[in-house]
Amino acid sequence: MNQRERFQTIRSCLLRWFGRCARDLPWRRTRDIYAIWISEIMLQQTQTAAVEPYYRRFLRRFPDVHALARARLDSVLKAWEGLGYYSRARNLHRAARIIVKEHDGRLPRTREELLKLPGIGRYTAGAIASIAFGQNEPVLDGNVTRVLCRVLRISEDPRQAKTQQRLWQAAQKIIAAGRAGTLNQALMELGATICVPRRPRCDQCPLAGSCRALRSGEQENLPVRPAKKTLPHYTVAVGIVRKAGWILIDQRLPDGMLGGMWEFPGGKRQDGEPLEATVVREIREELGIRVAVQSRLAQVEHGYSHFRVTLHAFACRHESGRPRPLGCAACKWVRAKDLRRYAFPRGSRKIIEAMGT
Repeated sequence: MNQRERFQTIRSCLLRWFGRCARDLPWRRTRDIYAIWISEIMLQQTQTAAVEPYYRRFLRRFPDVHALARARLDSVLKAWEGLGYYSRARNLHRAARIIVKEHDGRLPRTREELLKLPGIGRYTAGAIASIAFGQNEPVLDGNVTRVLCRVLRISEDPRQAKTQQRLWQAAQKIIAAGRAGTLNQALMELGATICVPRRPRCDQCPLAGSCRALRSGEQENLPVRPAKKTLPHYTVAVGIVRKAGWILIDQRLPDGMLGGMWEFPGGKRQDGEPLEATVVREIREELGIRVAVQSRLAQVEHGYSHFRVTLHAFACRHESGRPRPLGCAACKWVRAKDLRRYAFPRGSRKIIEAMGT
């Protein structure tokens, strides 16, 4: 069997399997280009089960690109709260405003134009172009990479530029004119449900007959995985500053990690520094006020993609000074019952839950 016939066989097997086994997902029941775009952004680095409820709520809150463009960033972040990777929400909001202003409210149709929008890289551009517009564009995400590395028995590190180029070329050869969107979804579906990272279900795989890794017994060893790095750990102390029944919160700077989210003021402990001293120092530097630490309220463990953090929350009394956003984007006093109205990162939400608010 030559290479052309091999890819034709892979293509045919994928289409037959996907026609029988495709999951019934809400974004597959619509031809609304806006809704498809939202789903592809949400699905970046996030599992389908986690995305589904957010997708439904987000579309109810922002049913079209004009509603999203009109919205305040705070509202968009609140709708995204808990889904993680918040730069996606910020980029989505920026892109919506660009689409309304520069494209008359219509998402660009070509991969080249899509790539100009914030938050859209090569994979997402290919997914939108093929699924929403029927363009003959391939995709290459983690699921597709895993399938291709196994089927083609690619033993080089898929993160390397040369291997990436080979994988993109293979993805291009699999798609067919007019069927790219379906084939791309089939590849992603196969990686998500059958060709999974651990213990792949090879007995149920439509490509088992074409899989070189299965033939050589290497399916669980591919793709090559980098050695796991020890994640750094940070100790952070924050203050629940109260004044006459109000609680002080501040907003993170827009361009940094968790940009635009609200949190309790505080920061990283310096070497050898008592946690209470960290709270006093950080709040003074961040907001220009003096506080007195009263008691420990909660300790929360939380993990991000590249580090872990232990959050220590302390009850604090406002002593003097008017809060000013010296190291943050904004600050405000709010009632405890109103904390739920603001978009907080998961770690801060855990503190709020521990407070019983």
